[in-house]
Amino acid sequence: MKICVLGAGAWGTALAVNVAARHHVTLWARDAVQAARMSATRENARYLPGTPLPAALSVQAGDAASAVHGADLVIVATPMAALRGQLLALRDLSVPVAWLCKGVEQALGASQSFGLLAHEIRAQVAPDLLAGVLSGPSFAQEVAQGRPTALVAASSHARVRDVLVEAFHGPALRVYANDDIVGVEVGGAVKNVLAIATGLCDGLALGLNARAALITRGLAEMTRFGLALGARAETFMGLSGLGDLVLTATGDLSRNRKVGLLLAGGQTLAQAVDSLGHVAEGVYCARTVVQRARLLGLEMPIAEGVVALLDGAGSPAQVVAALMAREPSSEPG
Repeated sequence: MKICVLGAGAWGTALAVNVAARHHVTLWARDAVQAARMSATRENARYLPGTPLPAALSVQAGDAASAVHGADLVIVATPMAALRGQLLALRDLSVPVAWLCKGVEQALGASQSFGLLAHEIRAQVAPDLLAGVLSGPSFAQEVAQGRPTALVAASSHARVRDVLVEAFHGPALRVYANDDIVGVEVGGAVKNVLAIATGLCDGLALGLNARAALITRGLAEMTRFGLALGARAETFMGLSGLGDLVLTATGDLSRNRKVGLLLAGGQTLAQAVDSLGHVAEGVYCARTVVQRARLLGLEMPIAEGVVALLDGAGSPAQVVAALMAREPSSEPG
């Protein structure tokens, strides 16, 4: 199969490296200088240092339309902020397209009161595109190293699900098909926000009991939000819900968790983000998730606490105190 990966960040590079032995893979980088350096050194030193690029993996820059020409499958591996432009450029493709980004688009202006999930962006700018998402609990470094990983291929199109499974299911990478793209995308977006909260909890040394409570109640928030948007409850007990939440909230490789740790340690948001060198999607989608939840009449107290922290409306200790001071309620709920 001929696969083109648009975006040479850590995750796009890792996926390209993982499948280069089984398919003809082209990795497209927006930055021509970066692409030339990767081709010469056979390493993505900026985003995935220490991982050699297989000789069979082709690295390109320049016109993305040329890179996708002749591909059987196109993977968009850009941050959420660039997805709209990429899908607009790909809208006339007849082959399946899948994105890797996990998040919510920031509101585009006064006429749009909240951001959109990826499939909603696709519906706006490329309604005829056969498209879906590849998601689930996955750190780029481990996928590049060939460590066992399980992902979810979600789409309303059976052809897209089938192609994604055929392309990426292999000895160390299991891919499960799912037609609940709403649930899979909600899980991928909200878990980033909850990971910031869990990093805050751990950074304040609140203990393992507090971490377990936060993850469990965060899962309840994620599920409420997803159900209100039309997702299925069982999706949140799977890889893209509980699985991705546990990984991102507890794994030391998690950028969103690290943001919470750094904020708990006294750094400003700007300092924390600058120190990452990568995008932490939870920082950019927390506000839009909360805003959309409010429009749906939902309470998401943990996500709201994260927004208060990011906006400087409360210190780490004050955010935790506000969560603990909430009125008692029943579980589940």
